[in-house]
Amino acid sequence: MIVVEDLHKTYGDFAAVQGISFRARPGEVLGFLGPNGAGKTTTMRIITGLIRASSGRVTVGGHDVQREALEAKALCSYIPDRPFVYEKLAAFEFLEFVGGLHRMGSKQIADRAESLLTQFELGPWADALIEGFSHGMKQRLVFCAALLTEPAVLVVDEPMVGLDPRGAILVKDVLRDHAKKRQGAVLLSTHTMDVAEEVCDRIAIISRGKIAAIGTMEELRSAADQPGSSLEQIFLRLTEEATQAASPEVEPTDGANG
Repeated sequence: MIVVEDLHKTYGDFAAVQGISFRARPGEVLGFLGPNGAGKTTTMRIITGLIRASSGRVTVGGHDVQREALEAKALCSYIPDRPFVYEKLAAFEFLEFVGGLHRMGSKQIADRAESLLTQFELGPWADALIEGFSHGMKQRLVFCAALLTEPAVLVVDEPMVGLDPRGAILVKDVLRDHAKKRQGAVLLSTHTMDVAEEVCDRIAIISRGKIAAIGTMEELRSAADQPGSSLEQIFLRLTEEATQAASPEVEPTDGANG
């Protein structure tokens, strides 16, 4: 569903992404773990077509994200770590706006919006201005917008930020449901190890713009030579090794690397 091949992204002399390759398959939640500045967000933005790669190739549903941008983007929804919404709109109006951008019919938008607002426990606030929402409510509304078109691919960056425990459980259920029942592909970036272990079928650990290891928990334990260890222990071991093997580099200060 998502195929990333030898992906590179540079900013001047700094290499934010250095030869990353992986696949996210239908029916799978693929975790994307790495320290701050490892290249996660940069990779995700390339996959969703928000920025262009320096070299390499990304396809979504068989469509090249550079040469067939509209077709690739139509299959994909991106949920960033911070909710970007039009705060002067009501929640339902915002979903109408998003559906209109995707050329959905009025009835289809209304039916999907009502269902999603109810699912994400925002139904009572459908006609309330978003500017009065808490951060967690805005984050749940962004999930509604992302799922409105029933995308084949979800790219999700730190979805639990600002959510209360009930909201976090709901989001985890939604991600699993999208992969298992709908056979969609989910690429999930998170710093929360428990979430990654609980939700993800496979996990890719990225460090300094490269994949340090990718696989199931057992495969990661084998790669780290740590039988029976936790994901946190594996993560620290593999990212430490990658850092020690790399020469010191100066990271950009414009926030471009994720």
